[in-house]
Amino acid sequence: MPLDSPVRLGIQVQPQHAEYHAIRDTVLRLEELGVDIAFNWDHFYPLSGDRDGKHFEAWTILGAWAEQTERIEFGTLVSCNSYRNADLQADMARTLDHISAKGGTGRFIFGTGSGWFERDYDEYGYEFGTPGTRLKALAGALPRIEARWAKLNPGPTRKIPVMIGGKGEQKTLRIVARHADIWHSFVAPDDLPHKLDVLKRWGDEVGRDVSQITVSNELTRRRVDLEYADALYDAGVRMFTLGISGPDYDLAPVTEWMAWRDAKNG
Repeated sequence: MPLDSPVRLGIQVQPQHAEYHAIRDTVLRLEELGVDIAFNWDHFYPLSGDRDGKHFEAWTILGAWAEQTERIEFGTLVSCNSYRNADLQADMARTLDHISAKGGTGRFIFGTGSGWFERDYDEYGYEFGTPGTRLKALAGALPRIEARWAKLNPGPTRKIPVMIGGKGEQKTLRIVARHADIWHSFVAPDDLPHKLDVLKRWGDEVGRDVSQITVSNELTRRRVDLEYADALYDAGVRMFTLGISGPDYDLAPVTEWMAWRDAKNG
């Protein structure tokens, strides 16, 4: 992994329990604060609190973020591959790339995964299948997405970074080794060396040097203190993500983690 890379902080503005103006204003404030990346998530219902509470769709939001921001990178942590045709995803991603470029290069990060939230599938009429069938679909979609990016006119303004979420050793990490620029997971520091070794073995098998894949991890799945974050850093993590939820989107933890990021970056 590129251990000499700077630490980057991504904030997942969870699009739940809030009016849209609160989401919009939060992203603008994150950019002003100097956060590196703004993420949302790709679900149709809240994942915490009132499960029938207010909620907004991810990719529509990304179009607004692409236009209203100037510096911050953005994306979905992560999109569900099942919800959109692969070629359509590629075209949507390319379009977001151009909307956000503003005379330079785009700022969109294409995060993707196989999907897991069964209610989304049931309520919106998608076939839930099994973890295996959903991973097979993801593995089939990524070459189509890459091929479509090569065909589109105009093409993307840059190589759109691909972020893949998950930790499964037999299928997910093989997909990561072949396609990802960023690998995102919730893996604990003690387990990361083993997972990275598996990733390297898959890289060797598919003929790719995985040493430049950025390792990303969560600051929110459990109570994470500075010691835990330091351990993730020592294990090779260089992108850290923090989730915040509506209705109020408390930014106090964001400023604390930004101070930690800045100290790591010297």
